[in-house]
Amino acid sequence: MSTQSQENKLGYFGRHGGQFVSPEMKVRLDEVAACFNKYKNDKDFLAELDNLYKHFCGRPTPIFYCENLSKQLGGADIYLKREDLNHLGAHKLNNALGQLLLAKRLGKKHIIAETGAGQHGVAAAAVSALYGLKCTIYMGEEDIRRQELNVLRMRMMGAEVIAATSGQKTLKEAVDEALDAYIKDKDSYYLLGSAVGPYPYPEIVRHFQSIISLEAREQFLTMTNSLPDMVVACVGGGSNATGMFANFIDDKDVALVGAEPGGRGSKVGDNAASLVHGKEGILHGFKSYICLDDKGEVAPVYSISAGLDYPSVSPELANLKDLGRASYVAITDKEAINAFFMLSKTQGIIPALESAHALAHAIHAAPGMKGKKILVCLSGRGDKDVDQISNMLKQNLIQMP
Repeated sequence: MSTQSQENKLGYFGRHGGQFVSPEMKVRLDEVAACFNKYKNDKDFLAELDNLYKHFCGRPTPIFYCENLSKQLGGADIYLKREDLNHLGAHKLNNALGQLLLAKRLGKKHIIAETGAGQHGVAAAAVSALYGLKCTIYMGEEDIRRQELNVLRMRMMGAEVIAATSGQKTLKEAVDEALDAYIKDKDSYYLLGSAVGPYPYPEIVRHFQSIISLEAREQFLTMTNSLPDMVVACVGGGSNATGMFANFIDDKDVALVGAEPGGRGSKVGDNAASLVHGKEGILHGFKSYICLDDKGEVAPVYSISAGLDYPSVSPELANLKDLGRASYVAITDKEAINAFFMLSKTQGIIPALESAHALAHAIHAAPGMKGKKILVCLSGRGDKDVDQISNMLKQNLIQMP
């Protein structure tokens, strides 16, 4: 998609966000924005969405106290917001259901989506099957190799999965190809999975994912008679983090921390930590922090987690950084893998590798926070990653602690 065109002043978070798109794309985005703004507070729309959340998605998801892990670390008490217990195993369904209802009201017959680790693709395939719509998922060829289970799940629910074979063959390229297909098919709706892209998508995704913190804040108060001292979420594009932070932003005593993919280290090409290592720029029609190379071009990115290797990030999370309201850390592959096994062995909960990045920060911070409470968004379960971990163990790339 071309980034050359006029800027729409809507959809800014501080100096980030906006709408840098072609006139043709702007027409399509304006249609989506008008629909979203018309229905986001509509009683009938909200009643239909709430019914789906309860009876299809399985909400509300619980909060779980990690007693064993907390005792082992000897510091803060660690709690999990269990988005892994959503139907299909991740937070992605929250947004997919909301956007599917927008597509329905627009009369669209074809859902187009991108996916990295496959969880958004699975969610898009599921809601399309539920409403009898055609579904096409674009996924990087490299991510298809890493996430074969999720590819099979998408196809089982009737979706067509198309491999993105350009560039690094990962999430950025999947977004590129999905946007191109969307422009060509006027009967389609682009169901974007993360809080990125041009206006109105960052607002739409944040709006539907904010159910996470809406529930979590009330649940935590009921459970502990207090708010958490720290809220942690992993950050790729930013869908679960914007949702997890949303209803805690005004609670100034609650620290908000985003855990980015630090990969193999701080060198260009060894990570996808755009907030920690990136610079401001424009990608996929919006302004934010981007992983750039020495020439100012979008850099190759890397993460052990297929759901985090996007070279930019939510404009809202970028603004929270600028305001000093949220801080961000880069978690290495090794730290994420250690957290993956630690939660599995201490609590009998296998986290997604994405979520393990957030958990890794909690594990690091907890010993120095005795008497405090940390709430982690466990954005997904690790079933999808077991084959990847198994192969790494067989190749002696990692060792089981």
